[in-house]
Amino acid sequence: QVQLVESGGGLVQPGGSLRLSCAASGRIFSIYAMGWYRQAPGKQRELVAAIISGRSTNYADSVKGRFTISRDNAKNTVYLQMNSLKPEDTAVYYCNIHVALGAGGNYWGQGTQVTVSS
Repeated sequence: QVQLVESGGGLVQPGGSLRLSCAASGRIFSIYAMGWYRQAPGKQRELVAAIISGRSTNYADSVKGRFTISRDNAKNTVYLQMNSLKPEDTAVYYCNIHVALGAGGNYWGQGTQVTVSS
């Protein structure tokens, strides 16, 4: 009932930038939280950044000052601007939303690969 479509991943050199997008569609009347997680090979999935109620933001310590999460409420879209990328940022990035009204629940995107390498 809710679909998430991610885009923007790819290969970038260290120090470069990428912008991820995640558009949500379906029975969505209100979204409580939107966020990005990542999973590197052999590691657990971890929170990268989240925006709650359209205002409050949380970031992993490892990305503070480099990544910025933002949200377009009219488009039900969340963005992750990633600057000063490091090889350790290499992972599959997953979008996550918590729908408060409509098809309530927690939903995941299909994942997009981000590779930081020279």
